[in-house]
Amino acid sequence: MTVETHREEPLRLALIGMSGAGKTFWTKKLASAGYLAVSCDDRIEQKLASRLAAGGYAGINGVAAWMGWPDSATYAERESEYLAEEIHTLDEVLTELEKQPEKSMVLDTTGSVIHTGNNLLMRLRRQTTIVHLAASTEEQQLLIERYLNDPKPVLWRGAFQPKAGEKPRDTVARCYPALIAARRQSYEALAHCTLQVAALRGASLDALAFLKMIHDKMGSTR
Repeated sequence: MTVETHREEPLRLALIGMSGAGKTFWTKKLASAGYLAVSCDDRIEQKLASRLAAGGYAGINGVAAWMGWPDSATYAERESEYLAEEIHTLDEVLTELEKQPEKSMVLDTTGSVIHTGNNLLMRLRRQTTIVHLAASTEEQQLLIERYLNDPKPVLWRGAFQPKAGEKPRDTVARCYPALIAARRQSYEALAHCTLQVAALRGASLDALAFLKMIHDKMGSTR
């Protein structure tokens, strides 16, 4: 599926990558340029609203607080609830696109989109151009620090493996690189193209420059 910068053509992008890689930043840039933008996080939060409110939580950080640290007693159950709502959300979005082939959309996915199942992921590949925002090895530490200092919902799916006597923050610091590495493989297999996060840090980059980078990258992979 070719990415076009002509406004007459529907633009359908799905941004994937780890939390902190810049998916929301670029989605908002494209929204400011006039493209319809959908945040999976926002829709999932809406579906969880009553459960969040019961615990006094709100916002994406509230979702992370509701899920709890990965060693908490309720984490596994709430991780499953979150994933169920993510699957529901992605199905809704894809149904919208399937019913309206002329519709443009920039989809800000969650880091855990790869856990939604092959059926949904293949539908996502058919309906959108999937762009992986990839953090370099050097930037992994920054992603870890962001998670520790400003937690967003993360589905560990068994990757959190504490050692005896280890503090949870130390377990995160040790296990998060393995989580990143495993997900990176899955993201790269799913994506139509990959952009390096480091190449997107220029202050002069605007929405059109971002789209041109995708267009050029898609052309070079043919």
